[in-house]
Amino acid sequence: MGTVFSFDVRGGDQAAVEAALAKAVAGLHRADAVFSTYRDDSQISRLVRGELTVDDCDPEVAEVLDLGAKAEEASDGWFSLRYEGHLDPTGIVKGWAVERAARSLSAAGATGVSLNGGGDVQLLGTPRPLRPGGLAAVVSAAGTSELAVATSGTAERGAHIVDPRTGRSAVTDLVAVTVVAPSVTWADCWATAAFAMGSREGLRWLEALPDVEALLITAGDEVRCTGGLASRLG
Repeated sequence: MGTVFSFDVRGGDQAAVEAALAKAVAGLHRADAVFSTYRDDSQISRLVRGELTVDDCDPEVAEVLDLGAKAEEASDGWFSLRYEGHLDPTGIVKGWAVERAARSLSAAGATGVSLNGGGDVQLLGTPRPLRPGGLAAVVSAAGTSELAVATSGTAERGAHIVDPRTGRSAVTDLVAVTVVAPSVTWADCWATAAFAMGSREGLRWLEALPDVEALLITAGDEVRCTGGLASRLG
């Protein structure tokens, strides 16, 4: 998936958690092998070329495509599974893979899990709190056993977010959108869609989503946030 993953796993039976951790890491590598649009032999690349059908692929492919379709519907098309006319689930796969790996560790008995996949974070139980470090805000996990934080923007990869209505790079007044939600799969989708919408429409849309808070930073260094974000700040 072209990024760095880090784990902070605490509690539970050591042998069981270590086995689950090895399985979670293998699962992340497997997700990259199945969903990568840069590998000619991936199932997604073969699906795009018509060499496979969805039924021929691993069951996870249908699962991710179904989640992506739901994200498209919920965002009125601002989140898309297509790029330049071709199937491309990149916008949802990382969040889905992070959440799946984190939940597998929790299911194995870990009492605290923090999994960071390129800045998209899923917290379960009582993991180490997020620490400040040149950040616009610090999100607190106090009072909740499930918390996810995902950011879409131009800082790491430049203007890579596409406006699905034009097929070109999104023309927006934003440099970053950070979404806080229970699930990193959806937090990642909503951050991408809101970035493409721009600050005004994106903030309005995010305010209407249940269990979602967000912070938006414009190119003019203006910070905008949803009404309930303050309750999530440490």
